[in-house]
Order: sequence, then structure tokens, then C-alpha cells
Amino acid sequence: MNVENCSSLNEFIFLGITSNADLKVTLFSIFLLIYLISLLGNLGMIFLIRVDPQLHTPMYFFLSHLSFCDLCYSTAIGPKMLVDIFTKNKSMSFLGCALQFLIFCTFADSECVLLAVMAFDRYKAISKPLLYTVNMSGRVCYLLMAGVYFIGLADALIHTTLAFHLCFCGSNEINHFFCDLPPLFLLSCSDTQVNELVLFTIFGFIELSTISGVLVSYGYIISSVLKIHSAEGRLKAFSTCASHFTPVAIFQGAVFFIYFLPSSSYSLDQDKMTSLFYILVIPMLNPLIYSLRNKDVKEAFNSLKIECSSKYL
Repeated sequence: MNVENCSSLNEFIFLGITSNADLKVTLFSIFLLIYLISLLGNLGMIFLIRVDPQLHTPMYFFLSHLSFCDLCYSTAIGPKMLVDIFTKNKSMSFLGCALQFLIFCTFADSECVLLAVMAFDRYKAISKPLLYTVNMSGRVCYLLMAGVYFIGLADALIHTTLAFHLCFCGSNEINHFFCDLPPLFLLSCSDTQVNELVLFTIFGFIELSTISGVLVSYGYIISSVLKIHSAEGRLKAFSTCASHFTPVAIFQGAVFFIYFLPSSSYSLDQDKMTSLFYILVIPMLNPLIYSLRNKDVKEAFNSLKIECSSKYL
């Protein structure tokens, strides 16, 4: 492969979500509304958890970081995608594309691992409540979050380095709305077997480890909940776990659909729809699921509302 051809490409052109002019206004309105709800919801969760002392617990500490991850990876893609709906030249520089994917992959991977950490936290809270504050001390929580972000960044750096060292000597049009691995592999004129193997091995290991961690934690949780004599206590424990397990199932299902389907059944149109779901819809759903089903969050929000009303009246 000619090195000059490999280095001549300096930008990518996105084909975007759709070329149908009649759908553009409708899609823009829907996606803008979803993104704004996601933005306000996640920023609101982070702010509420930070200002309310009652929410200064490990569970809400991890929940604030979940909102932060949602906010980061959706914002890395969402605004650019919205602008591109009405832009004829949907271009992004080579380095900009690499940076977009790096940010997206870092926080998407971090969220994947964080969901497993949150399941572990619920296991400690429900199975060993008397030792919970000791087992999940502030130091332990910070170390766990450092590990979460380290894994996310390390995995993102590996995939970004390998993907953007490929040769792109032909067309620079990406049939997608952001820089993701599958469409980049299709665009490359290099052999991408190593990239696909690394993706399957590393990301597959992360997925398998986190899903296994979640399932094992919930196995212990269910066992502990069934031992609770109070029906009200069992219901409260199951309700808390359901609020966590729902985002896990949705997020992991979307990731598996995109990155682990056989290449023979891969479809860029399906990829776009699934990507839209976990880039925009999941970050919108997470704060809604955790706030609408969470009594502590509702009480904290009502207290903040009353406090703000008393200040300005």
C-alpha cells in the first residue's frame, strides 16, 4: 500500500441520517427535543446530587457519574449530528473524527463498566447493609470510579490508534452520522482483520466481564431479598434494583447489536437507528428512570424547589 495514498485523506464526509428533504424538519425537531431533555435531565441529576446532602451516598455518587458519562458521549455526537441534518457539506477533519470517536468510546465504555459497579454497590447495600458504609467508603468509591475511567480511556485509545492508522485511500464518504468503527472499517482499503479481532477480544472481554458482574451481583441480591421478611422491604429492594437493571438491559442490548453481530448480517441503516437509540434515547431515559422511580430524588427535587421558591418570593 502506498504511504502517500494513506496519508492524503484529511477529512471525512458524513452521508448523515437521511437524504429525504421531507423528513429533515421532523427528524431535527424530534432529535433536538430528545437531546435537550437528555441534557437538562443529566445536568439536573448531577446538580441535585451535588447540592443535596441526603444524596451524598455511594449509590448517588455512581449515579452522578452515570449522568456525566451520558452527557459526555451524547454531546460528543448530538450537536454535530443536529447541525448536519440541514448542512450540505457534512464534513469533519481526520483529527476531529479521531477525537470524536475517542471521547465517545471513552465514556460509552466507562458507562458499560460503571453499570457493573452500580450492580456491585446494590449487592453490598442489600446483602450486607450493616457493613455497607465500611465496604463502600468514599475512598473505595473514588478508586472504583478511577478504575472505570481508566478502562474506558485505555480501550478507547487502543481502538482509536488502530482505526486511524488504517489506510483510507479511496472515498472519504462515511455512510453514517458520526465516526464509528464499523463504517470506518468498510471505508478502509487496508486489511481490518486485526482491528476486528482487537475489537472483538477487548471489547468482548469488557462486555462479558460487566454482564457477568451484573448477573452475579443480581443473583446474590435476589437471594438476599427473598430472605427479607417484610413485604414492604422486599418491594423497596426490588424497585431499586429494577431502576438499575432496566438501563443495563437497554444499553447492553444496543451495544451488542452494533458491535457483535456477524459482519454478514451487518446493515448500516440498522446501525444508524441503533446508534441513534443509545446515543440520544438512552441518555434521555436514564435520568427519567432513576428520578421517576426514586423517592429520594423526588424528595430532594421538591426540597430544592421549595428552597428556591422561598428565596425569590
